[in-house]
Amino acid sequence: MAVFSTPDGKKFEADSATVRQLLEAWRLKKAIGATVGGEIVDCDKVFTEDTAFTPLFPDCEEGLQLLRHSTAHLLAHAVLRLYPEAKFGIGPAIKDGFYYDIRFPQPISDEDLPKIEAEMRKISQEKIPLVRSELTKEEAVKKFSEMGEDLKVELIEGIEGQALSIYTEGDFSDFCRGPHVPHTGCCKFFKLLSIAGAYWHGDEKNEMLTRVYGTAFGSEEELKAYLKRLEEAKARDHRKLGRELDLFSLHNEGPGFPFFHPKGMVVMNALQNFWRREHTKRGYVEIKTPMILDRDLWLRSGHWDHYKENMYFTEIDDMPFAIKPMNCPGGILVYKNDIHSYRELPIRMAELGFVHRHERSGALHGLMRVRAFTQDDAHIYCTPEQIKDEIKAIMELDRYVYQDVFGFKYHVELSTRPENSMGDQELWDLAERCLKEALEETGTSYKLNPGDGAFYGPKIDFHLEDCIGRTWQCGTIQLDFQMPEKFDMTYIGKDGAEHRPVMLHRTILGSLERFMGILIENYAGAFPFWLAPVQAKLLPVSADYVDYAEKMAGRLKNADIRVEIDTRDEKLGKKIRDAQLQKIPYMLVIGAKEAENGTLSVRERKAGDLGPMTFEEFIAQTEKEFDPINKK
Repeated sequence: MAVFSTPDGKKFEADSATVRQLLEAWRLKKAIGATVGGEIVDCDKVFTEDTAFTPLFPDCEEGLQLLRHSTAHLLAHAVLRLYPEAKFGIGPAIKDGFYYDIRFPQPISDEDLPKIEAEMRKISQEKIPLVRSELTKEEAVKKFSEMGEDLKVELIEGIEGQALSIYTEGDFSDFCRGPHVPHTGCCKFFKLLSIAGAYWHGDEKNEMLTRVYGTAFGSEEELKAYLKRLEEAKARDHRKLGRELDLFSLHNEGPGFPFFHPKGMVVMNALQNFWRREHTKRGYVEIKTPMILDRDLWLRSGHWDHYKENMYFTEIDDMPFAIKPMNCPGGILVYKNDIHSYRELPIRMAELGFVHRHERSGALHGLMRVRAFTQDDAHIYCTPEQIKDEIKAIMELDRYVYQDVFGFKYHVELSTRPENSMGDQELWDLAERCLKEALEETGTSYKLNPGDGAFYGPKIDFHLEDCIGRTWQCGTIQLDFQMPEKFDMTYIGKDGAEHRPVMLHRTILGSLERFMGILIENYAGAFPFWLAPVQAKLLPVSADYVDYAEKMAGRLKNADIRVEIDTRDEKLGKKIRDAQLQKIPYMLVIGAKEAENGTLSVRERKAGDLGPMTFEEFIAQTEKEFDPINKK
């Protein structure tokens, strides 16, 4: 007789049991699975020895992933009932939801989603068990061939090994590793969100399938809260606000290459001015390296072998060149241009480098995913003894920028050696240990992200959380022992001999274009005063006061206030509403009283009417605004 138990003391004795039986015996109706030794186990796996189970609920990350994966199967099952000729690709759980790639017998649109969703609810109410079985590769190919599932057959044929798992849900079967929830009734709170085109295997040469996106949660309250956040995100969409606020535009003539308008350049330049100020204070020097460099450089750096598919190429005088996807090889050439002494280290070289990376057309998204962007790079060359101090200094700069300046919460991830890495394991172990010790010595909590490091070194990534709970990966610190070896980089030590420096790659804002998109959405276009393209708008109540408005505009410009005048023949109320829609921090109304007294009637974007002020009083008011560039 075996004893099956839970951490809170529940026990069940039997010769054998499955997770499905145990959850029923323990009356854990809200549990959707269980883990053994930290691993999620299938509901029908038979246990015959004493085993400790931890019930799994959808209020944890693993439980939510399990629920969403099973809801993807529920979606496919509903599609099969409604469209019997449909054929199925893949249907994974993803961040915030799930999707399924499907070949429909005829095109569908977003208007068809409610019908599919209604069928999903019917299947959910039927509480159909998800049953796992194993087939040999040959049996699986035969089964799915007979079903006409050519996409599944292709997937199966590409799998190594002979034993394959199949999950059956009533009249729907899917080739899948699992695991899954006990029955369809566990999937109650879901919503289909949108459809999109998706090339099979992500290859533009393959056929286009229909990707149906959805989300699922463990409770109706969580689902409603998420859908509310989605609506808020739509209202904050940086592409929409970019058009409305005349910041940037996107054109078919340059897919993935945004066009910045004058007002957008004000924001971009303000970010760069802030960046330069903070880096100068911290001992960085700025460099600029070419955008196009000889292929041999990229072969030497390892990018040719590890990053070639993301690069663009050209020829000059019949010689092969590459457009830089990263700034580091050019920065290394600047370092190697001189002989360096240990007395100079650390050397901190910063670069606002314009880089190009090939992104598939389906992945492009406004400013968030582009093919060319400005990276706020820096490369620090230091001795091994200086590594941790430099990492800690970068982390403090990150904290200041993210929290103090922009008000973001953030979390940190430590990413370790990936499969496509280069270099010796010993150096990788040393690099990972240095990053881990820096995190622990500063009391920084972090999440381990195994196998997600850069091909030349492990890294610390910073993920910002915006005002509606979305996270964005921006800053990174990468510790690199590989490039100094490949480029034979040296410095002269105290002993007069050559030594190898250590190289730290780091960004703070990441892509400036992407960071600007994040800011647009975080602020819903209402930039803080120091970033606002137009900081004050003069609103003369009639043409009689335009001359006075122009004089005031001149004085404001001399005081470094970005100002515009609304000279339209419109009523004051409309001018104020339009200025509010343009998210302008201050509206300065000018009428007879203001012209006579030499004052301005000041309205603030949020606070409303602040009353009349002299020019000097208004300047004093603006000086109260936070300004990380010009602060005393």
